[in-house]
Amino acid sequence: MTSLGLHWPVLLAMAVYLAVCFGIGWHFRERAARGVDDFYVAKRSVPGWVVSLAFFSTFASTNTYIGQAGQAFASGLSWAWVGVLWTVFCMISWLLLGPRLRNQTVGLKSVTIPDYFDFRYRSPLSKPTRVLSALTILFATLWYMAGIAKGCAHLLETVLGVPYVWGVAAILGFTCAYTVVGGMYGVLWTDAVQGLMMLAVALVMAAIPFVHAGGVGPLFERISNVPHLSASGTPIGDGLVTFGSLVSVTYILGIGLSVGMKQIAEPRCLVRFYSVDNAAGMRFAMIWTPIFLGVSLVCVMGLGALVHGMVNEQEAAHLIANTDEVVGFMLARFDHSLVTAICITGLFAAGMSSLASVMLIVGTAAVGDIRNLWRPADAASTVRWTRAAIVAYTGVVLLITVFPPAGVVELTSFSGAVFAAGFFPAIFGGLYLRWGTGHGAFWSMLAGMATTLAWRFGVRFRVEGMENVHEIIPAFCVSMVAYLAVSRMTAAHRPPAAHLANVFGD
Repeated sequence: MTSLGLHWPVLLAMAVYLAVCFGIGWHFRERAARGVDDFYVAKRSVPGWVVSLAFFSTFASTNTYIGQAGQAFASGLSWAWVGVLWTVFCMISWLLLGPRLRNQTVGLKSVTIPDYFDFRYRSPLSKPTRVLSALTILFATLWYMAGIAKGCAHLLETVLGVPYVWGVAAILGFTCAYTVVGGMYGVLWTDAVQGLMMLAVALVMAAIPFVHAGGVGPLFERISNVPHLSASGTPIGDGLVTFGSLVSVTYILGIGLSVGMKQIAEPRCLVRFYSVDNAAGMRFAMIWTPIFLGVSLVCVMGLGALVHGMVNEQEAAHLIANTDEVVGFMLARFDHSLVTAICITGLFAAGMSSLASVMLIVGTAAVGDIRNLWRPADAASTVRWTRAAIVAYTGVVLLITVFPPAGVVELTSFSGAVFAAGFFPAIFGGLYLRWGTGHGAFWSMLAGMATTLAWRFGVRFRVEGMENVHEIIPAFCVSMVAYLAVSRMTAAHRPPAAHLANVFGD
């Protein structure tokens, strides 16, 4: 039987899903083209429930549903604690940052995170900080997008037999198309649809190993003492169900912090606050976003450990070394056309929701925060240049993804470390510390990013015993200390009192 005949339910579901995405983008094409506020932040007019689902679906991408879920195959159920940390940071993001960031950006007329740094700090280093933060976005997002595309391409290859390169081109091309057409309107509303799909898929995926094994008892009996070998070559035994047996607590903490802190530092998440329509919408999102995320993480973060109940020793040996392929293998082994169709479509939705968000962010950074500082353009030209920048950047990501430098988990966590160490002190200080200065923001970014790179490439994999000490831990500490110390030393460059009164709503 041909591939079309074998996989027609999956292909049909994918076709319907893609048609909906394109339809949403096309529906908002004229509104998105009206101006920068429309294309960049949807005129701050999107209902809270849409933004809530969009935030959840943007953060919990294919990296979560494929990469992190698969990592549990090597790390056991202990990996679920990473999800607990992520949910905590989601709560912090919406309770401490969301309302203040929206209110301040309205008053400052900010439409991007880099221009927030510029408008908020108003110092001799405001413009350099804006450019530095935009360049950071362009650098860190490369690895994040590559991780998403890699995960989706492996899924298509494992389940449908689609060649890896074609899968990469498909996920990036389809997402780029509706993003450049619909702008932030299209991104947020498609993200909301994708969020609903992702919740459903998380529940379905979590049920598959139990159904395959014949129930909860039989599955846990299988995984409580398995003969499969761990990544170190020793028998796993009861390691899947014993906390810290297969993965160090330090590594759990590192991945939990580096990825979880993206919600309090990464532009693709923070810019969601810009678009909420009113206080009632913000209250809804503050309550429900952590719930949406928490439910999905409960279902997927330990999934890989459960898949041990579906494999033999030879298959386990392969998957231990290739955890990005675990979810695809699970679907292929379960071999139910309707379930596969639902899951593949939902996993594609997870990838596209995050890709669309970061594509928009890199376009706004390249044009609104770099090009327009040297060659100011009118609103129509800015939108056109932003669309062109998104297309060009997507082409670069495609080339990197064809030859990925690492697995999904490491690509994602490295990107998160860059953002958390580089941006969080400046964001938190801008929202809460009147005495924070632009000099503090600038030097904290440099210190955070320099420490991230130095630890990653000079210490972590070169010094014995440091492999599980993720770069986010030293980099965040250095960045925060730099912000506080430099801000205190450059008190003369604090913004005027009248400006601070406007920022803080006095």
